[in-house]
Amino acid sequence: MNAKEIRRTFLDFFKSKGHEIVPSAPMVVKNDPTLMFTNSGMAPFKDWFLGNAPIKWPRVADTQKCLRVSGKHNDLEEVGVDTYHHTMFEMLGNWSFGDYFKKEAIAWSWELLTEVYKLPKDRLYATVFEGSADDNLPFDQEAYDLWKQFLPESHILHGNKKDNFWEMGDQGPCGPCSEIHFDSRSDEERAQSDGAKWVNSDHPQVIEIWNNVFMEFNRKADGSLEKLPAQHVDTGMGFERLVRVLQGKQSNYDTDVFQPIIQKISSLTGVAYGSNEKTDIAIRVLSDHIRAISFAIADGQLPSNTGAGYVIRRILRRAVRYYYSFLDTKEPLLCRLVDTLAAEMGEFFPELRTQQTLITSVIEEEEKAFLRTLAAGIMRFEDYASKNNAKTIDGFFAFELYDTFGFPIDLTQLLAREQNCSVDMDGFSKYLFEQKERSRAATAIDTDDWIELIKDASTHFVGYSELQSDSKIVRYRRVKQKGKEFYQIVLDVTPFYAESGGQVGDTGYLETANERIRITDTKKENGVIVHFAERLPEQPDRVFTALVDAPKRKQTANNHSATHLLHAALRQVLGTHVEQKGSLVNEEYLRFDFSHFSKVTDEELAQIEQIVNEKIRENIPADIREMTLEDARKCGAMALFGEKYGDVVRVVTFDDNYSIELCGGTHVNSTGQIGLFKIVSEGAVAAGIRRIEAISAIKAEAFFQDQLRLVKEIKELLKNPKDVLKSIQALQEERSALEKELEKLMRDKARVIKGDLMQKIQSVNGINFIGEKIDLNSADAIKDMAFEMRQQVENLVMVLGAEIGGKASLTLIISDELVAAKKLNAGAIIRDLAKEIQGGGGGQPFFATSGGNNPAGITNALSKASALVASLS
Repeated sequence: MNAKEIRRTFLDFFKSKGHEIVPSAPMVVKNDPTLMFTNSGMAPFKDWFLGNAPIKWPRVADTQKCLRVSGKHNDLEEVGVDTYHHTMFEMLGNWSFGDYFKKEAIAWSWELLTEVYKLPKDRLYATVFEGSADDNLPFDQEAYDLWKQFLPESHILHGNKKDNFWEMGDQGPCGPCSEIHFDSRSDEERAQSDGAKWVNSDHPQVIEIWNNVFMEFNRKADGSLEKLPAQHVDTGMGFERLVRVLQGKQSNYDTDVFQPIIQKISSLTGVAYGSNEKTDIAIRVLSDHIRAISFAIADGQLPSNTGAGYVIRRILRRAVRYYYSFLDTKEPLLCRLVDTLAAEMGEFFPELRTQQTLITSVIEEEEKAFLRTLAAGIMRFEDYASKNNAKTIDGFFAFELYDTFGFPIDLTQLLAREQNCSVDMDGFSKYLFEQKERSRAATAIDTDDWIELIKDASTHFVGYSELQSDSKIVRYRRVKQKGKEFYQIVLDVTPFYAESGGQVGDTGYLETANERIRITDTKKENGVIVHFAERLPEQPDRVFTALVDAPKRKQTANNHSATHLLHAALRQVLGTHVEQKGSLVNEEYLRFDFSHFSKVTDEELAQIEQIVNEKIRENIPADIREMTLEDARKCGAMALFGEKYGDVVRVVTFDDNYSIELCGGTHVNSTGQIGLFKIVSEGAVAAGIRRIEAISAIKAEAFFQDQLRLVKEIKELLKNPKDVLKSIQALQEERSALEKELEKLMRDKARVIKGDLMQKIQSVNGINFIGEKIDLNSADAIKDMAFEMRQQVENLVMVLGAEIGGKASLTLIISDELVAAKKLNAGAIIRDLAKEIQGGGGGQPFFATSGGNNPAGITNALSKASALVASLS
């Protein structure tokens, strides 16, 4: 079977067992503060397990795009080094929500693997949970007895809590699990040692292929367990590993999942796969990472410096470092693999093909930028090595290269070996550990268990039509983060909009006659609207008036509706290739990211702005309706790639022929409420992605008032001329003429000073030394003069001090012959001299400058330089 057939067989099998086959959810998770990426097959169903969303089908099966690189499931550094870990992977899964349990799950696992896929039974092993005294949990006798129907007892192994008790996180649904492992060793190896010995021992040929999790507990904040209301089954089978064992390969990378990409890499680099361990690792890294990067971009996540974007950038840069260091490739390579990936996986994941051009462009731009950074880092290393003449590279400097330039430590070690140096690895490890501890402390959250006041209550959101409601607290909990304490509150009825779809969460108050609690933010967590409060009400069981900050909400709605009008105008002016790639909507401004491959011209921006303002003046009523996702698509509503939609969606329309979008945000009743729209900036976010920032309503009015006030003040400064522009142009021309005149005077003055300096040359130990304070108020003029002197005077060491703009300045220039013969370094010398003027500096071995806050120290600096020259022999 090829990979496509294996995937289809799995889904068809579970369809025959009464499972609803659902498409993969996006790999990038939005509107969930607890998760950046889908890291397991169960993640999209988290709300179902927690009871925060209705269960649509009791049986479900799918193949889910997953990503694991950080947090609890941190496999990144193993990827490529071994042959079975990946960043992005597919998780085949079947699910039971309060329907079947262990008996059916285990029986179907065995049926599919042995009767459908025809895996040899004697190579399969199962593990069952051995129990845990800490949690007062017994041995899973039921799973053990079920497996005895299919496997000899020697192939049913006891597993500890680490391997056989699956938990979603520190809190949440969990339960014992039963793993299925496959021994793919040769018959000769199997004859020498029993496969049971190697299960869960990181043996590359004895690997876990399927995990059946039996969800029956909830882990509370205090670590205790409580029974879930219903029992569930959550299974996950690694697609890449399954293909490997079915195709009889010794590595996931030898299968047809990865081989087309690997062959493309070999073709582009001229490096054959299988010829060298280091290059093989690099090729595996690339073939894995291009999948993670491409799927993330297709789901709408661009590389960036924060959050999920930083994770994608980190994966991309790791791939670049590998091909730069081990495949001798110094030009963008990853972007040239996207077409192969799309050809192989685009049939089942069509987003790879529809977004192929964007994916390629974004990756290429990222690669070019990081290759420039790598080149700058290498120059920095070489500069460090030439200045310090050390046999050991300082640990902090190695860490700085790692942290700032993205250098892996092995690349720094390689550069060091070329210079006959070593790296202070103890120091590097110390700084790396400290950074991780700082990062861990910054993100650490201590969350108490929920205190339930009303059992099994849900939240009714009334905020589309109301900004005030009578509400009761359903549950609350205390949270500590970064030394601050606050509370999270869930209400039975709320008018507060939770942050979603780019729109910020509402703020406001919970009030009674005697108390007012400020709500600082509103977010969704696992489908529940959570209100953030500075403190807890004194009597949490009271009835409260929930009040949304109305002016903030109104202005936010203005900006959100303006965003829809902007999106439609962009498509009208630039073309229908324009698609939303991100947005932020708050009460201050709106930010809109969209696909477009060139700068939006001033003329186009003016046209877009004009269209939006025309639509505002037309006072178009907002037509907002709920309908099925299928009906929404039929009426032409625009949906976003990477966004997860329910069966029933909200469609926001401003004129059937202009703007129709799926949107859960808050909006104006009619466009006239927006009043005015003004674009304030346009620029690039990434290759093929542009960003517009704009303001509306009172913010736009304030903007124009400020501009008019500024023009008025400029006119007054210019004595109210008839033509302001012509007056400014005349001033610019006058200034340019004066600057040229000043430059000429400076050059004339420099010639006079240069003549004086030529008369003050001192011969010291065969060195022509000049150390003088000069009256020249131009750093450029001093530099030009220094280079002229260097050309005319042999064996020159010249130090010039000057006071420029009230600050001290030192300039040092040394003849090349002295740099070589005396091992002098102007950069090192100037840093020492700069101490006298309370400053710092640096430069090249032959030329360096410094600045400082103490002009009075110039004389001491010159004396110090004279003493240094006198000490040279």
